[in-house]
Amino acid sequence: MISNSDKSIQKYLTPYRYSRPVVHGSGKKGAFDEKSVDIPFVFWHQGRYYMIYTGYDGIGYQSALASSNDLIHWRFQGLILKRCPESTRWDKNGGAVTWVLKSDDRFAAMPKLRKVEGRYWLIYHSYPGEGYEDGAAEIGMAWCEDEKLLEWHYLDQPIFSWKDGKSWEAGGLYKACMIEKGGFWYLFYNAKNKAEHWKEQIGMAVSKDFFHWQRIEGNPILKNSQHGWDQTFVSDPYILRDGDKWLCFYYGIGKQEEDGLYHAEEGLAVSEDLLHWEKVEAPILRHGAEGAFDHHHAHKPAIFYENGILYHFYCATCQASPEYPTELFGEYRTICVAASAIPDQQKGWVRV
Repeated sequence: MISNSDKSIQKYLTPYRYSRPVVHGSGKKGAFDEKSVDIPFVFWHQGRYYMIYTGYDGIGYQSALASSNDLIHWRFQGLILKRCPESTRWDKNGGAVTWVLKSDDRFAAMPKLRKVEGRYWLIYHSYPGEGYEDGAAEIGMAWCEDEKLLEWHYLDQPIFSWKDGKSWEAGGLYKACMIEKGGFWYLFYNAKNKAEHWKEQIGMAVSKDFFHWQRIEGNPILKNSQHGWDQTFVSDPYILRDGDKWLCFYYGIGKQEEDGLYHAEEGLAVSEDLLHWEKVEAPILRHGAEGAFDHHHAHKPAIFYENGILYHFYCATCQASPEYPTELFGEYRTICVAASAIPDQQKGWVRV
């Protein structure tokens, strides 16, 4: 276990938070983001910042693309993963895009997109039923040749399923990310078991050809702690390389706390071989104080590095209020950002 005070992890910490959400749902009846927004993925493409994120409308997830000039103010560009209820496809209820293949997996590199066989590739998961995460999700992929990143072509079948997995993943799959190392592709994903009060953990699969995946024998590679802040969930991996180390940003949930809530918070684990991981002992991004937008949860990491500053985008939730534009299960669910330093000439940042 790595101490939070260890000098080796200080550059991964983001003690400054922007005081307002950077993306929020519209609250408009029938809009894809009527109820909430979730799951950011941020990158640089053709001279602009882009974010892929997910909206929920009370029926299912759909995913959208937004652009920005400053990482704070985002403009909706269009839906890239829509629901198609008249279809017979496995993903007709829509889905949540969680990753786009990157050209550089280094921690201190601005994330840009990579082409494989002349195409950009994204990863998503889709649920079989209508409603909030209804049923056991599977993982799919889509490709794009459009430089505006709005026209995606979705493969006919999932590339990865819980159906041939073990009991720890029998309840379905969640966020996945993909990297390449030594001529092999590595898919990291989190999954849940079938218990009523389920647990989530992170596993890994390997592929030589990008499409056919084999689980490793040691799954799950990042397990729930026996006691502590991530004893229930170890979820949503975001993998990066820093020199000879690999980093896994993730979120955890522990036991019910004194305020009667379960809080999701961001954590970090370190590895030399992608198989054996050592966790930082406590969250590196905690939930906020009462009244903050991330009072309930600060979770689902998206990491962006530029000009010596680390930006940590995440999904924030707090108690719903009439002054907020959306409400889902009594919560306001939105997207926020933290940083390792205050960007030049930007106001609205506070140290937490």
